[in-house]
Amino acid sequence: QVQLVESGGGLAQAGGSLRLSCVASGSMFKINAMGWYRQAPGKQRELVATITDGSSARYLDSVKGRFTVSRDNAKNTTTLQMNGLKPEDTAVYYCYIFNGKSYWGQGTQVTVSS
Repeated sequence: QVQLVESGGGLAQAGGSLRLSCVASGSMFKINAMGWYRQAPGKQRELVATITDGSSARYLDSVKGRFTVSRDNAKNTTTLQMNGLKPEDTAVYYCYIFNGKSYWGQGTQVTVSS
């Protein structure tokens, strides 16, 4: 069974920074992709950032240049460094992995005040 545990959410002021981390454990074999989704109240879940096992990263247009996703394959961890936060980044952020199947964390709240 695969388990993902996120940490690092919280409250930040506009222009500030937060760092999210996620640790994956269990029977995962090879993780093809890791990353982060988010869901704001009343909105659909959207892909924020994803990184392949070859470290190729993709970002949601609205976070490009502000967010950076990374991964440590040896530790099965992924990190989302969020700089220049905006109130519209407020959402629950979910870590995910894909290894032929998708697995999700429980979510961590990020709130950005103006």
